[in-house]
Amino acid sequence: MSRAGKITRRTLLVGSIAIAGGVAFGVWKVRQPVANPLSPPDGVALNPFLIINGDGVTLVSGRAEMGQGAQTTLAAMLAEELDLDWDSVRVIHGPAADAYYNAALLEAGLPLAEYGMRDWQHSVAGAMGQLGKLFGLQITGGSTATRDGYARLRHAGASAREALKAAAAERLGTTPSALRTEGGAVVTADGRRIPYGDLAEAAAQRTPPQVEPRDPSQWKLLGRSLPRPDMQAKATGTAIYGVDIRLPGMKFASPRMSPRLGGTMVSFDPAAAMALPGVEQVLDLGDGVAVVATNSWAAMRGAEAVEIEWGPAPYPPTTEAIFERIEAAFDGRRNSRMRNDGNAARTLDNAAQVIEAEYRLPFLAHSTMEPMNATALYTDDALELWSPNQTPMVQARAAASAVGLRAEQVTVHTPFLGGGFGRRLEADFSVLAARVAREMPGTPVQVVWSREEDMTHDFYRPGIIARMRGAVANGQAQAFEARIAGPSVMHQAGRRMMGLPLAGPDKGHVEGAFDQPYRIPNYRVEGYLADLDIPVGFWRSVGNSHNGFVHECFIDEMALAAGRDPLEFRLDLIRPESAVAYRVLEAVGEMSGWGAPKEPGTGRGVAFTWSFGTPVAEVVEVRDENGRIRITRAWIACDMGRALDPSIVQAQMESGLIYGLSAAVMGEITFADGEVQERNFPDYDALRMHNTPVIETRILENQPRLGGAGEPSTPPSMPALANALYDLTGTRARELPLNRHFDFIL
Repeated sequence: MSRAGKITRRTLLVGSIAIAGGVAFGVWKVRQPVANPLSPPDGVALNPFLIINGDGVTLVSGRAEMGQGAQTTLAAMLAEELDLDWDSVRVIHGPAADAYYNAALLEAGLPLAEYGMRDWQHSVAGAMGQLGKLFGLQITGGSTATRDGYARLRHAGASAREALKAAAAERLGTTPSALRTEGGAVVTADGRRIPYGDLAEAAAQRTPPQVEPRDPSQWKLLGRSLPRPDMQAKATGTAIYGVDIRLPGMKFASPRMSPRLGGTMVSFDPAAAMALPGVEQVLDLGDGVAVVATNSWAAMRGAEAVEIEWGPAPYPPTTEAIFERIEAAFDGRRNSRMRNDGNAARTLDNAAQVIEAEYRLPFLAHSTMEPMNATALYTDDALELWSPNQTPMVQARAAASAVGLRAEQVTVHTPFLGGGFGRRLEADFSVLAARVAREMPGTPVQVVWSREEDMTHDFYRPGIIARMRGAVANGQAQAFEARIAGPSVMHQAGRRMMGLPLAGPDKGHVEGAFDQPYRIPNYRVEGYLADLDIPVGFWRSVGNSHNGFVHECFIDEMALAAGRDPLEFRLDLIRPESAVAYRVLEAVGEMSGWGAPKEPGTGRGVAFTWSFGTPVAEVVEVRDENGRIRITRAWIACDMGRALDPSIVQAQMESGLIYGLSAAVMGEITFADGEVQERNFPDYDALRMHNTPVIETRILENQPRLGGAGEPSTPPSMPALANALYDLTGTRARELPLNRHFDFIL
């Protein structure tokens, strides 16, 4: 049996502890229906996901829209069951509430490889997911929005439909089976139409009938590429993002915090700032300042003008010293050994051909297009927040704690997000707005970070060192060993977001390495955690982002050492583990014409990663143009079970690839004197239209369970590019960014 199909004593203990913890906190709450938080001033909320009034139906999403299209697909799940005309669909973001807990996020927490989980293991994971009610996990992240909503929203829509039919049947003196629904109305056999708005009040008085959602063979909306409800507003400039919030009497503020992250402010002089037009006051926040002004530009200029003396950083002052601390983690206690098939150490010690490599990956920023911001209105007994965020309940708890209120005294509004990528899971921008607003009771204040403040106060993707060893014989992989060191995202973020002192084996630290469907008889993956006070957080695809790179670059090195074609080598390893993964890898080879003669001066690389429930294989092509490298083409094959909206899946796959390629080519956060050196886009750029490759995407639908779409294409993009560069130049780059080693056309 493969490692993916095993459940170890440790796994059982982790699950047991989680479930026991649920009992300790009151598992009764898990079994209770979640309260409906909606009380619309006009109309009726049949459940937490839809409001019906005389104007029609408004669908309520518990997930943020940050460009990924989640609200479109979630709305389609409801509209499918409610028989709504798609052009009538309206979508809003719901309040911060337990009703929108994310079960899928906790379901992914078991320390198992998803590709080989058995049905009973999925059942255990599902039980763990229900604990999301206890912890207020209303989170948009982890590529879970559609996975989490797939059953719940379809059931909610089906239940509401049948309640509306029952109300109509009672009014007409007939049975629900004699009625049908169409275009937002209940329709009788003779064609009479009763709009949902006329039936909502009566339907809300009934116990919601529990019915199964429709079979996919009956779908009219799901499985199709639908027009996105948010796109017209975004295309016409009328969409409301956080920075677009305007309230009567509003002031603007901009922060300036220690450039040495977590450091202290020794002293400050506001005189130069106060002399600037529009600046009204400089607030002392203890660990920094906020300049309040009549407009955001004046506030930012004022923040730059304040003379401040900063204390030292609580971590080593330079990039070199920071990586020395990471390297030292290998000499400390091992945090995890998530995979330990066979006997890797003995096989490597006795092997005739051993390959060794060390990879180093930098810290990375999120660099969202919309900088961090939030608007707050504070009174003595309430706080109202307009915050573009991925975690409404985390925002409410953190902001309340910062200003001496209870979480239930905080109202959180979530507008469109101008990019998230995991950065807006954090609550620091909401907390800062709440702290500023507390100094100005009764006055709404919008706190907008400058680009420089945003870039230098991120929760970064951690820097990583990976030490790899492998053994090959007779063209086959005999052993694979990965030792991965770096700061722990989960341990840091768990404390910040949930207030829990997370410890123990960190699955996220080694994901993308221990959980890949490769049949190698001796396969060991270990994690080592570096003790660093640099703030790190969830970056698009999290641990998979760095481990996908080291895993797939090293698999390429093993293939070449074995004298094998890199694609064929992978296919041989994957075939006995996962037919789904095999078909994905096979498809990308077919799409790219792998194995056919290449044009002179070109190179191709392949990589595969299974993450967030979705296997993705990619091929990247590069070309030498007079000594400079152009990334010319890329092919993506993926299988997320069901493509609920193929256009959105394609967009997410291609977006994730571009995000990963940008990081691989030029992404890097460095430190000098404790300060981040990359302060704006000229220092931390991304691929543009002229240097982005032509991309072809194929979506397969072979696996039985739904996977995620937002992140799985990022991990294989970086190693596919590095492997292509080796194919072209014969130079193996084991350190990112790649522009250290190659001259790209940028």
